[in-house]
Amino acid sequence: MRAVVLGYHAMGCVGLDALLRSGFEVPAVLTHRDNPNEEIWWPSLAAKARDAGIRVHYPETMKDPGVKSLIARLRPDFLFSFYFRFMIPPDILGLASSGALNLHGSLLPRYRGRAPVNWVLVNGEKETGVSLHYMVTKPDAGDLVDQERVAIDFDDTPRVLYDKLLVAAEVVLGRTLPLLKEGHAPRIRMDLSKGSYYGGRKPQDGLIQWARPATDIFYLIRGVTHPYPGAFTYFMGGRLFVWWAWPLESEKETRPGMVVSVDENGFEVSTGNGRLRVLTCQLEDGPELDAPTFCSRYGLEPGALLGGN
Repeated sequence: MRAVVLGYHAMGCVGLDALLRSGFEVPAVLTHRDNPNEEIWWPSLAAKARDAGIRVHYPETMKDPGVKSLIARLRPDFLFSFYFRFMIPPDILGLASSGALNLHGSLLPRYRGRAPVNWVLVNGEKETGVSLHYMVTKPDAGDLVDQERVAIDFDDTPRVLYDKLLVAAEVVLGRTLPLLKEGHAPRIRMDLSKGSYYGGRKPQDGLIQWARPATDIFYLIRGVTHPYPGAFTYFMGGRLFVWWAWPLESEKETRPGMVVSVDENGFEVSTGNGRLRVLTCQLEDGPELDAPTFCSRYGLEPGALLGGN
């Protein structure tokens, strides 16, 4: 069986490894060049493919006729998309004689679309997973083949959750790739009415709304902390990034966004319900600091207001 891989990120590496272990012939990998504006923490799929003697291509768009011609010449039985960032047109999907499949980082049909790892953390979900499904014109909407569930712990960050999903992906691919080769893999129709769709997140989406409950603010912080752009408020006329914090219950609230205490453990900020203890933060263009050091360096004291711009 011949499988062309369209992938990127650590999930692309997991997918390629699984295909090779299962005896698929992979004549080519299509991937992306790293963006210098991103914090690159994942292994290189391109390097892994080259080490395995597989040709690597970097399409700038999937609408380029040359990309379709390339894949057609490879005569794939399957196309596999592992965290590939471009939508794949129907005429290219149709080049795979046995089907085109995508590995998505959620329990479809929930969290279709972009940035599912971040969204499930921001929304306070207790569970997510990975789904292998057939690709159709509509994103993340084709028949399901298999899923693996993953529990979300309260203090999970995107990196921690992503590592859990990598393990789940190995499980799903280990179960299903032999079935796909034999032509016995299940196809379960996806009911989109029971799902949800989310678009991509932008750095400005990390703005902290102090009138929200402390737990909701914590969910935002954990969902966009390193290696993502971070949650932020405003202090001293600039952005103050909060890289880690912890929600606290409080019997009496003051004005949301007001610093109510500063001590050797950090500083507490009043919210719409409860307080948030800030533990690690960074004034833009300054160093990332533990909260007590930050307060000493920048003179943050009780009564200071965070927010605005």
